[in-house]
Amino acid sequence: MAEQSDGGVGDGTDRTPAARADVCVVGAGPAGALVAHRLAAAGADVVVLEAGPRFDVDRRREQQEAVIRPGMGDPWEMGGPRDAYTTGGRGYPLNAARVKGIGGSTLHWQGMVMRLHERDFEMQTRHGVGADWPLSYADLQPYYAAAERAFGVAGAMDNPYAPPREEPFPLPAFPPSHSDSLFADACERLGIDMHSVPNARNSEPYDGRAACQGYGTCKPVCPSGAKYTAESHVRKAERAGARVVDHAPVQRLEHDDDDRVETAVYATPDGREHRQSARQFVIACGGVENARLLLLSASERYPEGLANSSGVVGRFFMDHLFAGAGGRLGEPTRQNHIGFNTSECHQFYDDSEPVEGLKLEFLNYAGPSPVMEALGADTWGDDLLEQLRDAYGTHVAIGALVEQLPDAENRVTLDPSERDDHGNPVPRVEWSLDGRTERAIEHANAIQHRILTELGAEVEWTVGPDATGPAYHQMGTTRMGSDPESSVVDADCRSHDLSNLWVLGSSTFPTGGAMNPTLTIAALSLRAADALEAAL
Repeated sequence: MAEQSDGGVGDGTDRTPAARADVCVVGAGPAGALVAHRLAAAGADVVVLEAGPRFDVDRRREQQEAVIRPGMGDPWEMGGPRDAYTTGGRGYPLNAARVKGIGGSTLHWQGMVMRLHERDFEMQTRHGVGADWPLSYADLQPYYAAAERAFGVAGAMDNPYAPPREEPFPLPAFPPSHSDSLFADACERLGIDMHSVPNARNSEPYDGRAACQGYGTCKPVCPSGAKYTAESHVRKAERAGARVVDHAPVQRLEHDDDDRVETAVYATPDGREHRQSARQFVIACGGVENARLLLLSASERYPEGLANSSGVVGRFFMDHLFAGAGGRLGEPTRQNHIGFNTSECHQFYDDSEPVEGLKLEFLNYAGPSPVMEALGADTWGDDLLEQLRDAYGTHVAIGALVEQLPDAENRVTLDPSERDDHGNPVPRVEWSLDGRTERAIEHANAIQHRILTELGAEVEWTVGPDATGPAYHQMGTTRMGSDPESSVVDADCRSHDLSNLWVLGSSTFPTGGAMNPTLTIAALSLRAADALEAAL
């Protein structure tokens, strides 16, 4: 029997391998947590290996203070050799977009959860661009409903452009904000429809979590626990018998001669490597790290990376692009009273021109926060009061997410020269925009300017193609498909090459649409959990 060790963390937690595991899950974000819970509840022996720490939920107020007080640092401890990366092309700010730890990126996400539209699954068939998914919206529809129940989604049946639903949302929608009401009259005059935003945050108590308390710091810290994080399903998985090991970054996967993964090799902070065996393996560590782990697991049989006989692991990296415009009104707008969006518009999503989808977001957090403005100011007393009066209270803004179509040259590779804290090549993200995407951003800007002008706002800024940045939704690097020669996993998210390897998360998306991806990640994960259970 192996000697127990906490791996040098000093907390007494045993981080040595389990003697027996039916399933080894790599990553404790939403995909890994949901699968771990479902399989553990079904009686499987589940081990979850997570690269980052387990953050103490009792310290969320302290983490919030780190956000609102200048110079306090990242509350989620990203950065340094562990999280090093390089980037090319336009450049991609990877560490602004992710969290390593129990809960993954749901620890700091905005919490908006929309279903993809039916067209998103058929872009090649309908528009001759991108790729078709190997499943349809109808295939995923019941899993979308299950994901909404798992998250506790607050929403309303008021979106005339949404895909078909089978039941109401679990929780009532948040009411429109004051600034939403200001936009409403202008949009009505223009024939533009506003509707509610589905949110993975409690509008009333649900699943042991409180209702939203209105702290307004949803991204990156929710002190009340009203916003869903994958910590919820990690705890449920542990109560069902799963073993969750933090501070355990997986270095590589090793396979046998029968094209089955045998072992996940992981490290602990004391510098030791451990080997976790299992019958089935699930990697669920994000759009970049999923591809990187497969590339790090190259072998004699798979010299270009594990599960990469197609050669597309790491390719077709996508994100959503932000387009926005804002300015000021001659009346109070109550900016920053709400830290999330309550109204949006899908009216232009399914337009045939441009083909790229877009959704409008009416922002409740336009302009500076008075707290952050005051804490970062160099003035005091009456001068500070005058500065705050000038900076706060009359801002309005409209954002948009714009679809980026898959491009094989946008990709994740292993950097040949830079190494992480374990001596492994860091990920290199090559990311650029094409003319089609830029024109779609310009289209979004034109709609935003029409609304702001109709509203009577003085437009002060625009985020267009030259200034745009990502929404931090990494997608597409291990795409699903029916053809093993052009995809990495099948419709169940099982590797074409290795029968006991499953890849979960937005890395499997063949196209990205323009909807926030986490609900689709959850739906695909619950669907994969059914297939995994049948394979045990």
